Amino acid sequence: MKKILFVLFTLAAVTVEAQTVDEVIQHYTKGMGGLDAFNKVTSARITGTYSTQGNDFPFTIQVLNGKGMRTDVEAMGQFVTNVYFNGNGWKINPFAGATTATDVTGTELNDFRLQSSLASQLMDYKARGDQAELLGKEMIEGVETYKIKLTNKDDGKATTYFIGTNDHVLIKSIISREMQGQETEVESYYSGLKEIGGIKFFMTRDSRIGGQTFQTVTFEKVELNVPIDEKIFNK
Repeated sequence: MKKILFVLFTLAAVTVEAQTVDEVIQHYTKGMGGLDAFNKVTSARITGTYSTQGNDFPFTIQVLNGKGMRTDVEAMGQFVTNVYFNGNGWKINPFAGATTATDVTGTELNDFRLQSSLASQLMDYKARGDQAELLGKEMIEGVETYKIKLTNKDDGKATTYFIGTNDHVLIKSIISREMQGQETEVESYYSGLKEIGGIKFFMTRDSRIGGQTFQTVTFEKVELNVPIDEKIFNK
């Protein structure tokens, strides 16, 4: 009888542990270095490679944490540029007919804004006014994960996160994107976790559609608290 009661109490403890969405997010955030540590970083410069369809394109991301973001991808002698600064955004994409700086609005502007913060959208979802819901557990490539749905307050878009139940490391996320005029579900898989300056970054992200990888983003160098001239955010 004592053994039976011990097993029952043990199972109850496991069931209660980390069952709320806030507890899961707190464990995940702590494992990445903590929200305070991310917020203390003033700026970042990230260089790496964007790979798609057998081609590798170098990129540079420059971030003024919580304020501005600029991404430049070099492709075939031209640059694709995305910029956000203090509520406004613009882009240049000669491959899509935008050869001069073009304003962005709506969901695209919101995506740019999210990229201006080094802390992930999940880490401080309450401060952003977003809604998080724990949808239970799911196996992802042999790993048991917590499944969390995060709904953005600004555009109503939902992102689903899958966080390991044992180590609380982000494994995968799913978001719906408009591609070629239709909504498409994009899965992103994260790997190569590396600590830099007391906080952690995933150095590789594979994006898949229908189970097939269509792009890979690889960080090669991450520099924190570097000088960044605000003029680079001007049109």
